[in-house]
Amino acid sequence: MKDCLFCRIIAGEIPAKKVYEDEHTLAFEDINPQAPTHVLVIPKKHIRGLKEASPEDADMIGLCHLAAAHVARERGIENGYRTVLNVGPGAGQSVFHLHLHLLGGRDLKWPPG
Repeated sequence: MKDCLFCRIIAGEIPAKKVYEDEHTLAFEDINPQAPTHVLVIPKKHIRGLKEASPEDADMIGLCHLAAAHVARERGIENGYRTVLNVGPGAGQSVFHLHLHLLGGRDLKWPPG
């Protein structure tokens, strides 16, 4: 999608600090980190957001979580990390390409937000 920031990152048109990539997903450092590890994991297929996802997208969403777990292992934060999907502007979604936030490397309090 030409006007999607994350699609442009996938295409290599916009630089990002990539930390993981496979056939289906791309993970890169968040430009406004909220924790020592704050990585965004995105599917290479454009999906606007979780509420727009279809049953056919279930595997892709799962692969994003597996990519996040891989990055967490590489970063040594397996003792505690969080994955977050913001859905819609009211939850803070500002880029409308499904993306998972991987947060870790510090104590994460509950409830969040």
